Amino acid sequence: MKNSKPLVLMTFELPEDWVGNLLNEYTVIHGLPDQRGLDKNLIIHLDQVEGILCLLDDPLPGNLLKKAPNLKVVSNMAVGVDNIDVNICTHLGIPVGHTPGVLTEGTADLTVALLLAVCRQLFTASKDAQQGRWTNWDPTGWLGVDLNNSTVGIVGLGKIGTAVGERLKGFGAKIIFTNRNPLPEKTISLNAKQVSLDELLKTSDFICLHTPLTEDTRNLIDENEFQKMKPSAILINAARGPVVNTSALLRALNNGQIRAAGLDVTDPEPLPSDHPLFELDNCLITPHIGSATIQTRKTMALMAIENLRAGLTGNRLPYCVNSEIYQ
Repeated sequence: MKNSKPLVLMTFELPEDWVGNLLNEYTVIHGLPDQRGLDKNLIIHLDQVEGILCLLDDPLPGNLLKKAPNLKVVSNMAVGVDNIDVNICTHLGIPVGHTPGVLTEGTADLTVALLLAVCRQLFTASKDAQQGRWTNWDPTGWLGVDLNNSTVGIVGLGKIGTAVGERLKGFGAKIIFTNRNPLPEKTISLNAKQVSLDELLKTSDFICLHTPLTEDTRNLIDENEFQKMKPSAILINAARGPVVNTSALLRALNNGQIRAAGLDVTDPEPLPSDHPLFELDNCLITPHIGSATIQTRKTMALMAIENLRAGLTGNRLPYCVNSEIYQ
């Protein structure tokens, strides 16, 4: 007998004190904890599902979405939605929700933390201290580079890129940026200069990537781009992994084309534990934790649930990616 409650497929679990009773009026089926996407526990319910609550690494291709005739809403607990075939959702009249704005400050903090950790060799220095290689004070040991008076190039000056620029101003860094559209107001508020990508790559001591993943930005940083960078440059990627060509990055780090890299995102993601990038002292990798503060993640969860509930009741999603379906 068909359940009277709307069926929701949820690819992950959340702490009970975050959710409260917000999902009590639905029948919620969770995916397996070690699987991503619609696993075998979930995919068998596609013919009945009305709502999907998913994460940024849960692929939802069009061929699966077309098998869900009763689907009313897809809610992604992330800002980006490159894991979802949004075009198919729009064609099918299914609103797609996301969680914009809330992770700006946390991701900006993480970007600066990565930048400082890499430029001061904090990970290597800590590891050496733990492993007994700190035997005395060495005038040339674990030397880093100064952020003060350096040039920081920000690729993509959206909310996160702007927040990073605001933080780095306090370190006495010169800010330059590249963006799809002219942003004259940012040149004033950040005391920054808008330049071409080529100029940014050639002149920056630090390069911070904050551009969304699109067909235009996939492999934006590839072999040719690394060749333009200073040998002393440090690359920070807190955007999306595929913005950087992983093989080209590995060669650039091994060959001394750039000094170092800090990555909160990788391609593929997660990066296999035996990947050669993990073997390099000049590459620090964190597991996509830009939004990983308690308050940020809890707020993201509540926004995702708010989108889900709105879609299931036929109301407009408060944070909708494809709002043209309402026209």
